[in-house]
Amino acid sequence: MPVFDLSTTPLRDLNSALHGLPAGANDTVFEVINPRGHHAVAVGIDAPVTVEIKGSVGYYCAGMNDGGNVTVHGSAGPGVAENMMSGSVVIEGDASQYAGATGRGGLLVIKGNAASRCGISMKGIDIVVHGNIGHMSAFMGQSGHLVVLGDAGDALGDSLYEAKLFVRGSVKSLGADCIEKELRPEHIEKLSELLELAGISDVRPEEFKRYGSARKLYNFNIDNADAY
Repeated sequence: MPVFDLSTTPLRDLNSALHGLPAGANDTVFEVINPRGHHAVAVGIDAPVTVEIKGSVGYYCAGMNDGGNVTVHGSAGPGVAENMMSGSVVIEGDASQYAGATGRGGLLVIKGNAASRCGISMKGIDIVVHGNIGHMSAFMGQSGHLVVLGDAGDALGDSLYEAKLFVRGSVKSLGADCIEKELRPEHIEKLSELLELAGISDVRPEEFKRYGSARKLYNFNIDNADAY
């Protein structure tokens, strides 16, 4: 297993190794020690590799991940898993603002809390947060799922499109065009799947409330033509 010590090895060497794996390579599990808050750790992965990061990282860790499985044994700065396409990213601690921003696929699990704008402009990513999330989360969320076991801050789902939001705790306020919706059997089934993938076995999907778009903001209404 290749081990990269970022206290002595340039970050560029780690990312180059992750990008340059030959077909059929045997060494697909990487360990990163002493990350010391480095930015852009393990970005641009495009192969089914496993990366274990032993410590906290700065901004944009695992950005643009496409098929890798990245675990941060610590906390992460802004933009973790930004624009993720597939694979998984697990944060054992907390995540700063806009975690999972613009994510198109894959699974992001945050075992602590997430700050503001978690899942902003999400486009297919699934995000599970064990703790709380900050304000303006899922702003302009287009598709995918945001599951929050704790509480949500102000303006949840502001200007939401078709992303589905599930919150077990309280919501401080809903954003424009975001409303509470019925939790139907297909949503319970999907919640069960996501909770299992996130390693959560002591929470029932029926404990959540579902939030989604009222579909009034992004559709043209002829009755309001004079307002345009």
